[in-house]
Amino acid sequence: MLRWVAVWLLCTMAAPALAAQNCVRHRVDLRGDWGQAAFTVEIADTEQSRAQGLMFRDSLARGAGMLFVYERPARAAFWMKNTLIPLDILFLDETGRVTSVHANAIPHDETPIPGGDRVFAVLEINAGLAQRYGIGPGSEMRHEVFSNNTPVWPC
Repeated sequence: MLRWVAVWLLCTMAAPALAAQNCVRHRVDLRGDWGQAAFTVEIADTEQSRAQGLMFRDSLARGAGMLFVYERPARAAFWMKNTLIPLDILFLDETGRVTSVHANAIPHDETPIPGGDRVFAVLEINAGLAQRYGIGPGSEMRHEVFSNNTPVWPC
């Protein structure tokens, strides 16, 4: 009995540390009934970095992206002015759930791409990858930025 209690205590104390290892600041994990995918990301969490985004870049590695993070959920819209790379734009709520996906945003297009009223984060990845992987509304993202908001997929 004492051995079982010791094992239980060790597992209980180690679980938060093990869970924290699942989240890495410069990586997002996505999952859904389609499977799982991970992207190495740059974080845009200041007004200046969000305004710059991926503008003026001529390439983006296939497994890379940019995660835009806001202080609180709000109405968000993106455009492709000065963006040279076609992108898929994933809009997420404060729990890490994908609420909408805009596929194949056209470079240089200044037409606003609405994301909804309660956008907390936005992931930009290369165009076509959301469809290729099956990422759509309802998919879940794991990243430390969702840790204060009862995440759908905790770290």
